[in-house]
Order: sequence, then structure tokens, then C-alpha cells
Amino acid sequence: MRVSLMITCLGDTFFPDVGVASVKLLRRLGAMVDFPQAQTCCGQPHFNSGYHDDARELAKHTITAFADAPTIVTPSGSCAAMVKLEYPELFHGDERWHARAVDLAKRTFELSDYLVNVLEIEDVGARFNGSATYHMACHLRGMGLMTEPIRLIQKVQGLTFVPMERFDECCGFGGSFAVRYPEISGAMVRDKAGFIEKANVDAVIATDAGCLMNIGGCLNRQAKKTRILHLAELLAAT
Repeated sequence: MRVSLMITCLGDTFFPDVGVASVKLLRRLGAMVDFPQAQTCCGQPHFNSGYHDDARELAKHTITAFADAPTIVTPSGSCAAMVKLEYPELFHGDERWHARAVDLAKRTFELSDYLVNVLEIEDVGARFNGSATYHMACHLRGMGLMTEPIRLIQKVQGLTFVPMERFDECCGFGGSFAVRYPEISGAMVRDKAGFIEKANVDAVIATDAGCLMNIGGCLNRQAKKTRILHLAELLAAT
């Protein structure tokens, strides 16, 4: 099976190890992984900020960059949601590009979605010696991925899973939301850090680089020792 990796902007810039872990994991499960060099931003920051013409241009570029990929996997719920939910909406009235957007959406999967619902695997042979909790990224809800990451986490050998209070509540990042409303965003992530502290775990796991960056920054400022881990990093560990 051939898989093309969509690494995402934040992943490429701030969390390159997540990309490495994603490739390592997928290869261990039998996938042939490639990386289309032409890929850039999916256009979500532009879309969320109201610059839909610019978002359309980036969407066209992404559609073209992944035109030959039978399956696209991304370690980001927000970018997966942009491709799967928003790309088709961007091209209503443009029959050619709308059809191409719908086609790309059908071939694109967030990592946990691909593992659980496509490969039908929950135990990937991962091992983690310690305790961990889970923060649910908002965009997973939009795609109906309510349990997939937890099912994968709970199959990791040696891991003690501790449910987090209000685990499905936004951490406050929200892409450009954190920039436009820093006071509200800051209050939200401090709430999240408080719930993580109450869980008293070694690590907090999430599926999006934006969440990890926001939560990790808050924990660091508070001098907390809890590690942040992307789901791909957890599942790649053996």
C-alpha cells in the first residue's frame, strides 16, 4: 500500500519529529511512504481569516501536488478537516475544481482515522513506560473521530491511561484565534494546563501540532514537567 505524507506547516516548522514518527509507524505497518515535494500550506490560515480567494489558490496547489497519491495521510486533524470539509465548499460553482476537491477529500485521512478505520488496526505494537492523558483536538469532532485516538492509546503496552477532565474542550489555540484573541486563548490554555496537572501524568498526548505548541508553551511557562507527545510519536515508540 502506498501512502503520501501531508506533513503540514506547523509539523514541518516546529515538530519535524512527528513527521519522522509518522513515516516510521506507517512503514512498520507495511506502507510504502512518499513525500510530495511540491506540498505547501493547505490554506487553512487564509480560510479562517476570511481570505477565501487566497485559500482557493493554495487548495488548487495542494490538489495538484497530491494528484497522483492514492492515499494521503496527515498527522493533523485540522489540516485533514480543511481538505475533507472545506475544500469542496471552496469550489462550489467551479465544476472542474469541485470534482477534484471532492476526489482529494476522499483520499485524505487523519492518522488515527487511517489506522483504525482504514487499516482496522488498534494495537500497532507501541510501548510507553509511564502514564499519559489525552487532549482531543477540536477538528476531530468535525470529522466524527471521537474515539479513534483513545482506542490506539489504550492499546500501547506499558502505558497507564488517565482520562482528563473536559478532555474534549478546546485548548484555545484555534489557529488565528490565538492571535486575534490572546487573552481568551491564554485563559483557555491555562484551564487545560490545570486539568493536565490534576491528571498527574508523565505525558499529555494530542493529534495536532497547534494544540501541542499551545499546551506545551503553557506548561513550560508554568515550569511543569509533563511532556507533550504527538500521537504519532507515541505509536512509533517500541
